[in-house]
Amino acid sequence: MASGTGNRRDLTQGPITRTLLLFAVPTLLSNVLQSLNGSINAVWVGRFLGESALAATSNANLVMFLMFALGFGFGMAATILVGQRMGAGDVEGARRAMGTAIGLFALVSLAVAAIGWIVAPGLLRALSTPPGAEVMALAYLRVIFLAMPAMFLGVLLAMGMRGTGDSITPLWLMMLNVSLDAGLNPVLIRGLGPVPAMGIAGSAMATLIANYVVLLAAIVVIYARDLPIRLRGRELGFLVPDRALLRTIFAKGLPMGLQMLVFSFSGLVMIGLVNRAGIHVTAAYGVAQQLWTYVQMPAMAIGAAVSAMAAQNIGAGRWDRIGRITRAGVITNVAMTGALVALLLLFDRPLLALFVGADSPAVPIARHIQLIGSWSFILFGVTLVLFSTVRANGAVVAPLLILCASVFVGRLAFAWALLGRFGTDVLWWSFPLGSAISLVLAVLYYQRGTWRTLHLGGDRANMREQANATAEPGGRLNPSG
Repeated sequence: MASGTGNRRDLTQGPITRTLLLFAVPTLLSNVLQSLNGSINAVWVGRFLGESALAATSNANLVMFLMFALGFGFGMAATILVGQRMGAGDVEGARRAMGTAIGLFALVSLAVAAIGWIVAPGLLRALSTPPGAEVMALAYLRVIFLAMPAMFLGVLLAMGMRGTGDSITPLWLMMLNVSLDAGLNPVLIRGLGPVPAMGIAGSAMATLIANYVVLLAAIVVIYARDLPIRLRGRELGFLVPDRALLRTIFAKGLPMGLQMLVFSFSGLVMIGLVNRAGIHVTAAYGVAQQLWTYVQMPAMAIGAAVSAMAAQNIGAGRWDRIGRITRAGVITNVAMTGALVALLLLFDRPLLALFVGADSPAVPIARHIQLIGSWSFILFGVTLVLFSTVRANGAVVAPLLILCASVFVGRLAFAWALLGRFGTDVLWWSFPLGSAISLVLAVLYYQRGTWRTLHLGGDRANMREQANATAEPGGRLNPSG
């Protein structure tokens, strides 16, 4: 094995379903741990500081998701570039793509942290954050903005590892993150021993410390294990963003980032509508979202696996495997997500009570939300698998348009038009309606769209030739997802 290919898994060989699961399961465990971390922290906040604090973190976390949406698309584009080049045997090309992405993310994340600190009060006011939660939400959100550089770069490094076929190392790093964040939360919230009590800001500070420690650990691991995305010697020059790669990352990443912004905008509008119903409904919705993160985890992991497998197989010219990868992803997602939805509906009361206590008036509201909205994530998962496949070949505009139709028509227009007449149930029913619209349109595009014919910048031989053409940036590959 060539130097620098460390933990790489070749996703172009072997039985498809088995390869998919071997890649997806560590990613799923990483996602579960990440969600578990958020849930544990919500338990600490809800139990120690009350429902107002829990509502504050729900509002602040939505703003944080909005910030991540700004960089998500560019990270996805870079990841698919890495995957395609690894599939083509172009390790240096993968490092060029990763170096450009790291340089870009470092600058963007620092800007987001600085601007976010300044505009945080205005963002919370725009959300109609309940008055009882606004002060705590601001204290929490400002510390979270300071953690943004480590979060951005840590997520990018994990995505880059998965693009090379390594889903194990990100799992170990997530274990470290969860251990630190969840363990430090009660210490910093309540103040144990010599540590002063910081209240809700302590929860955010635990997240900050955990993410900076994990980022440092990730860098150490990448070099100690000689993973494919490591940069040494002259390769460190790849951290200066390459113009050709930046054009590709922006051209393909912008539509994917806009998709996340559409989700964020929908979430902002939704939380604004929910906030008007009172603090108990806001807390119930926040708790329901905590459980929904688990329901989404299989789809997210399988989507990441499908994307990585499709990108490597496209880079290797193995189009004969693309349809089978997609079918395996859809079947696996329906089975896993369906099982989780069933378990959630069977055991929702004790799970919800973990966050706000069994006697909280938010519990029956949250149970009702779960009953209406949870099954929509089965549809969401199938759509995500289809999107993951077409994005791996550079098709990013159609998924954006489909998402806009499902969000603006199926969710927001539906909610705005009928909320006054039918009450808050309209908000919960907008989830399955939007998911159904996106699934129908995604299936039609996958079956009849032109995504298979998109130009990816050359065949495998051309990619390998470009791996040696290091002197002329304009001559390098410009594909992506």
